[in-house]
Amino acid sequence: MFCLPAVPTVVGKKAGLARLALIRRSASSRTSTVAAALSSCRGAFIAVGAFSGVINVLMLSGSLYMLQVYDRVLSSRSVPTLIGISLLLLAAFALQGFLDAVRLRMLARIGAHFDEQVSPAAFAAVQRLSLLGARSEQSMQLIRDLDQVRGFLASLGPTALFDMPWMPLFFLGCFLLHPWLGWLAVSGGCAILLLTYLTELGTHEANKAQMASGANRYAIAEASRRNAEALTAMGMAPAFQRKWREANLRHVRDWLAGSDATSGLGSFAKIFRLALQSAVLGLGAYLAMHGDISGGSMIAASIMTSRALAPIEIAVAHWKGFVAARQGITRLQQVLDAPGMSERERTGLPPPRHELSVDNLFVAAPGRQAPILQGVSLRLTAGQGLGIIGPSASGKSTLVRALVGVWQPLKGEVRLDGAALEQWGSAEFGRHVGYLPQDIELFDGSVAENIARFQAEATDEAIVAAARAAGAHELILKLESGYDTRIGEGGAALSGGQRQRIGLARALFGEPFLVVLDEPNSNLDRDGDEALTVAVRGVRARGGLVIVVTHRQTAIAGVDQLAMMAEGRIQAFGPKEEVLQRVLRQGGLPGAKRQGAVS
Repeated sequence: MFCLPAVPTVVGKKAGLARLALIRRSASSRTSTVAAALSSCRGAFIAVGAFSGVINVLMLSGSLYMLQVYDRVLSSRSVPTLIGISLLLLAAFALQGFLDAVRLRMLARIGAHFDEQVSPAAFAAVQRLSLLGARSEQSMQLIRDLDQVRGFLASLGPTALFDMPWMPLFFLGCFLLHPWLGWLAVSGGCAILLLTYLTELGTHEANKAQMASGANRYAIAEASRRNAEALTAMGMAPAFQRKWREANLRHVRDWLAGSDATSGLGSFAKIFRLALQSAVLGLGAYLAMHGDISGGSMIAASIMTSRALAPIEIAVAHWKGFVAARQGITRLQQVLDAPGMSERERTGLPPPRHELSVDNLFVAAPGRQAPILQGVSLRLTAGQGLGIIGPSASGKSTLVRALVGVWQPLKGEVRLDGAALEQWGSAEFGRHVGYLPQDIELFDGSVAENIARFQAEATDEAIVAAARAAGAHELILKLESGYDTRIGEGGAALSGGQRQRIGLARALFGEPFLVVLDEPNSNLDRDGDEALTVAVRGVRARGGLVIVVTHRQTAIAGVDQLAMMAEGRIQAFGPKEEVLQRVLRQGGLPGAKRQGAVS
């Protein structure tokens, strides 16, 4: 069963338990996204149910036709009667076929409408779960669940659910012909339903195992795709191929276990229905020989029994889809309705222009309990630039992730112009923040689209201005198609330095108030370092704030403040020259890079 990643506990058990209880609290008091989507389809479901009622009534026409042929036409030898009832039967079949086609089209559109209503929340949850530490296969399971539910709604499976309430109509018809025929039909239907229930119990664990092994299989494939260069260069491909084979075999075994159970049930249900239909025909013949029913009743009872059991056979044939859709809806409800998965409406705030403050900040990695940052506090005002230095694993990247709202604090607050980050809507907050992470994370598209953050309303002037501010304009013009060059997934068509310069331009797009750069010159040459310094000074000159995390002294040439971090704490904070002197007096930073390092 899919579940949310563990929520880190706050420093202090009481706060941690409260946070954990909040995540696990039932979402019944709030509007369920999935329930609302299904509720919006209520009218369509009612229409499908009405169509199903008419279709099932029309399905009696075959039995009534047989009764008339055997009991009236053959005895009267009336050709006009035969032609008349045959034309009526043909009209009933035509109407039945038309209504059945319309019903299937309506179900397909119900599936499409459900997808349209739920997909935005599911996509947002995929992004949110990744920030909470969920694995890739866990996050993407939501999209697969959505596809599964939509596919099931558009299949024949739901028609069985709509037809089952009409089964008593056909059983009643058998009872009207003769009680023995009715009891035989009802007992056969109960036997199939009991077998279906027992199979559901038997395949429950197999379905869970299949899902778990499938997720593990997907994770290995995704990791191999993402790290294909390293696997090839270091000869690790055979080892991962072996892992894949083992995971794939395990998944196939779990799939076969579930498939064997459901396929066995489907075969038995089909044969049992045929056998029961023949048994009804045989019993009808016995009763007809004794004069209890007519020959037409014998044939009609066989047809009605077959029709009564048809929905069960359809349900069994689509049982795997039904189970998968049911589990998908359950997972979608659990995740989408969990606290924090959907963003509430917030009052719009004026653009920040004055300060950034951090107060007693504790932050842990998603899914972990031990805090990486411990009691960090600082304050910056408009026009200042802060360089953050320190050895590896000192908490620098964790701090910047908290500053831009990527990781949520366990304790303490980050505020822009006095407003906590939680008071900003994510889209609104993003317009005021520029962020260049260590993993630059460019996307498949053109250079211009990446710089513009894929905003459709972005102007060419704003895109070029951001590129100029990053010193990347001339570099981009030298590309094959300039700003329209397609860069591939992750910027695969660019060098490391080009990706970093374009990522910097994206961070500066729209002149955000807060610009946070994590190791922005790790792939830059001398010209790139100079362009970075100009960009940092440009942000400060227009009244913005800029924060630079680095190991290299060239990256902090444009800042005026410096913070030295170690063991998750700020060990020194103040004017750059004073902090550098302190670092030099202490013999440099442990673990800092020697060449061009801040030490």
